[in-house]
Amino acid sequence: MKKEKKIITSKRRSFIKKAGLLTFGVAGASVVKAPYAYSASNPIKWRLQTYSGAPLGAHVIKPQIEAFNKAAYGEMEIELYYADQLVPTDELFRAMQAGTLDAVQSDDATMGSPVDISVFGGYFPFATRYSLDVPALFKYYGLNEIWDEAYSEVKGVKWLSTSAWDPCHLFTVKKKVTSLADMKGLRVFGVPTAGKFLAQYGLIPVTVPWDDVEVAMQTGELDGVAWCGFTEAYEVGWADICKYALTNSVTGAWFGSYFANQKAWDKLSPKLQALYRMSINDSHYYRQVWYWGGEADLRVNGKKMELTSLPDNEWAKVVNDSKAFWDETSNISPRAKKVVDAFKLYASTMEKAGYPYR
Repeated sequence: MKKEKKIITSKRRSFIKKAGLLTFGVAGASVVKAPYAYSASNPIKWRLQTYSGAPLGAHVIKPQIEAFNKAAYGEMEIELYYADQLVPTDELFRAMQAGTLDAVQSDDATMGSPVDISVFGGYFPFATRYSLDVPALFKYYGLNEIWDEAYSEVKGVKWLSTSAWDPCHLFTVKKKVTSLADMKGLRVFGVPTAGKFLAQYGLIPVTVPWDDVEVAMQTGELDGVAWCGFTEAYEVGWADICKYALTNSVTGAWFGSYFANQKAWDKLSPKLQALYRMSINDSHYYRQVWYWGGEADLRVNGKKMELTSLPDNEWAKVVNDSKAFWDETSNISPRAKKVVDAFKLYASTMEKAGYPYR
């Protein structure tokens, strides 16, 4: 009996030992793998489309989305789509509002936002001189509150953040621009507001899908682009086609924003909302450095395009013409006037501050 009892006890100990190891393994998994276990049963999936094509998207958004997906640790995953992959760029807002897309990265004007301040998205003439002007305007001159107010009036959409991209230069395929007269008749792809402003000098704004721009310049359908700065022109291959670059920039930095479908946003936990906002801020920082360093380096060391500039008196006329454009835009609505007033106050403050601000 004692021998039999000893055998039974030994088996029990063996069983308990194995069970203990199994329990420890499960406990270890619950600490390290829990988010994945959670996501396997009910993951949150978002579809985000950006205004940019894949070559540019590799810098202006892809690192952010990859970092967010990693940090979300299986609780959420964002699928990234580039320009026109799911919907045409000018339908981004409606697609997001309807829930076809969960989120969008674009400027207000290009995607046709139905708000009275959409004209300020993208390149608004001479609203900025440097990239840091954009976050400063939003943080200290009331633009955060204005944008939030405007989009809170639109059902189904959540505006999240705006910051800077690159300056706006004119790049041409064959024609060298050394005077305002040289702009006449040029068919140029660009952001709507900047195109509207430059049209008074004879430039013809043309809209084509982003991925078709390169071919359109090669075939002669387009004479150039007024869509970006030097960094983008080199990155996406347009500098390989364009022979000339006008150094006068109609705007110092692009206003680009992040938006989300309201229902999709509301379904996120406070933790995921905070994580997404943090990833947006990280993206803002990445672009500030990438563009700031890239613009200077390529102006000095870039060999693909010949640099040209307008005579000082003609450029002074362009700057002066922007004042009338500002006043015309301020008549859109009282809220649009608030934005223009903020631009004027900011410009005045920067001029008075002097170096290094102006």
